[in-house]
Amino acid sequence: MSRNSSYRRRNDPAAEKLSLIPLGGLGEIGKNMYVIEYCDEIIVIDSGLKFPDSELPGIDYIVPDISYLEQNRDRILAILITHGHEDHTGGLPYVLPRLNVPLYGTQLTLGLIRNKLADDLPAFRPDMHEIRAGDVIKIGSFTVRFIAVAHSIPDCVALSIETPLGRIVHTGDFKLDSTPVDGRVTDYGAFAEEGDKGVMLLCSDSTNAERKGFTPSERIISGTLDTLFRTYRTKRIIISSFASNVHRIQQVADVSARFNRKIAFLGRSMIRNAELARETGYLKIDSKMIIQVEEIWKYSDNQLVIITTGSQGEPFSGLVTMSRGENRSIDLGEHDVVFLLASVIPGNEKLVNNTINRLFAQGCEVVYEKDRQIHVSGHASSEELKIMLNLTRPQYFVPVHGEYKHMVRHSQLAQEVGISPRNIFLMVNGEILTFTRNNPPKKHGHVQAGAVIIDGQAAGSIRSEVLKERREISEDGVIAVAVAVDEKGNLLAPPAIETQGVFISEDSGDIFKELYAVSEQAVQELSGRRANPDALRKAIKTRVRDVLRKRNSSFAVVMPIVSVNSRDSGNIFEKEFF
Repeated sequence: MSRNSSYRRRNDPAAEKLSLIPLGGLGEIGKNMYVIEYCDEIIVIDSGLKFPDSELPGIDYIVPDISYLEQNRDRILAILITHGHEDHTGGLPYVLPRLNVPLYGTQLTLGLIRNKLADDLPAFRPDMHEIRAGDVIKIGSFTVRFIAVAHSIPDCVALSIETPLGRIVHTGDFKLDSTPVDGRVTDYGAFAEEGDKGVMLLCSDSTNAERKGFTPSERIISGTLDTLFRTYRTKRIIISSFASNVHRIQQVADVSARFNRKIAFLGRSMIRNAELARETGYLKIDSKMIIQVEEIWKYSDNQLVIITTGSQGEPFSGLVTMSRGENRSIDLGEHDVVFLLASVIPGNEKLVNNTINRLFAQGCEVVYEKDRQIHVSGHASSEELKIMLNLTRPQYFVPVHGEYKHMVRHSQLAQEVGISPRNIFLMVNGEILTFTRNNPPKKHGHVQAGAVIIDGQAAGSIRSEVLKERREISEDGVIAVAVAVDEKGNLLAPPAIETQGVFISEDSGDIFKELYAVSEQAVQELSGRRANPDALRKAIKTRVRDVLRKRNSSFAVVMPIVSVNSRDSGNIFEKEFF
């Protein structure tokens, strides 16, 4: 689109329009990404990830499908990041190289992002712009005001975005904590000012919309920790938390200082983030308190606190490797107590429970959320959400960031404070909400907005056949049948058969004899003419499946492997896999 046509659209009320397009974060916890589009200009809010559940075996994480943004790359002016949690920043290693647009965020948020990119994309140099709460910047046709909000990580901001058609307020993650750990409260005055100017659209955090009343202050954790440190005075204390949760780390450090304990950080992300937070002044710990993990043998149990990752049961995190007895520096036992200072993200329940069970099996005492109040949510509860609605007094409202039930409840809260149901829009990812100058907004069409799975360095559609194969193998096992034939399809050696996860009983000798027999029979029936690997694989697969289902009702994945020995190619074997 030419700049002249853009100018004409902005000066033609009939053509001028503003759209909100969520690409992630609606109907789910995680992978937050929201697009605001005015004529030919686009800004993006957040770029998060979501952790996989048991239906996605082997997948590292999930990010939004950004096909729409890639198709409109030249129209994107910036990505604005509200805070440093993974569900708002974790997609950037996937997104930034594909879009390579300016990134705006606060000091700590950008520092955490740099640490993440240093691991995943060490050669990539993003265009980062540091802002502070209270800043007002101009980005194309958008004027953005950054507003301080309290959450469970420092340096969070909400966004007030003034557009030619009206003002949009996006709260980000927030709560109305009057006594936050770092003393940085949500800026009520700024939200009230935006409300006085007139808010056309409010997009607000729905995570705790079902919870009555107010979310407790972060400071109550300090009291809980103090009690726990007194209770387990003689034990070595191991703390598991999110590496980005600087508030929790500060509270642990403060209590550790009162009990004269040294602190050792374990895990690369935990060490990096703690160093970053100390360098930038968000984490205040006396350097004399910090020791290396390799030095813990110098101290008695009652002198030590180890802070590590793994509160969500992440397979390669510090806590999980310790629970498996695989950590080179730390052996767990009856002298240890483990505190899990985080709530379980939906979908991670099984991983966390397995970790807790392994810790108990190692002889540790384990204190987790169900036992005592060792975690406080960083999200506003129902009364706080109503206060936000009253401060901003929006004409229209879209609940964001939460499962669908949370968004429904949030819409009901909006009605309780006087917003008309026809001015509340429950949306799904990919849906387009369009505003024009002389007409009420309406949902109009969709863009592509699914999920992309990340497995190591590979990315693919969530509908990938690979996932189907992984689920089948995990449920029923796999049996591989390898045969070697000559050019005429004659068997050169007895078949080789290997199985994984197929036979529950050790008494499978008769079944194996039958499998060898039917595999040889399949080769013999097709021998005597030019070898046809495709036909041979199909025949072996059919016969092996028949035996498995007849003998033990197994639906194992059958993988025939055919090697054709060609005289023309000497000793080179052509290996073809199913």
